[in-house]
Amino acid sequence: MENQFKNIASLIGDPVRATIMWTLMDGKAFTATELAITADTSPQNISMHLTKLVNAELLAVETQGRHKYYKFSRKEIAYAIEAMVNLIPHTTALKKINTEDTPAIKHCRTCYDHLAGKVGVAITDSLLEQKIIINSNNIFEISKKGEDWFADLGIDVQGLKEQRRSFLRPCLDWSERRHHIAGSLAAALLDKMFLADWIRRTKNSRAIIITSKGQKELYGRFKVNVK
Repeated sequence: MENQFKNIASLIGDPVRATIMWTLMDGKAFTATELAITADTSPQNISMHLTKLVNAELLAVETQGRHKYYKFSRKEIAYAIEAMVNLIPHTTALKKINTEDTPAIKHCRTCYDHLAGKVGVAITDSLLEQKIIINSNNIFEISKKGEDWFADLGIDVQGLKEQRRSFLRPCLDWSERRHHIAGSLAAALLDKMFLADWIRRTKNSRAIIITSKGQKELYGRFKVNVK
């Protein structure tokens, strides 16, 4: 087990491979060419790094036509990468994110398959205050009221519970240093928000744009004011 941990740490610790893993936090699959551009390296070098990550079962690869697409082999890997950011001392983190592009990332972003940032934490606070979810010793649970609430949104809670993955859990937000919700329920909520056009993705970033419709819905359902 110790040697396996050392191998994983060594794989993720390489700068190019760390860039690959961070890029995949967008939740989409990328080609080797796209990842080479992001990591500012050659196609030959990115191929070597991708092979190592696939062999370690950290990444999975799918072939469509002439292209191969790389993504995390399972969702837990994305959660582990996001959690690692919380190891950065808070003062250092503040310095690193003080750029023109990062305020939007801090405000509202995707954390692989769920919502994070200031808005994600505010939504979680609202769910707790409304007793839609309950915090029991840092374990999140959905209440009966919550099951009805999510059903009204068109989310099949029972179906999500039957999936072979975490249903609902707290995820420590690296910019807010507080929890937002993660798991299949949080992923379903994010999908609902996209489909209902409450939020939209931004190009080449995990930052999320909240539409005017989304502003009204977030305030009406969560009392979250994003203006």
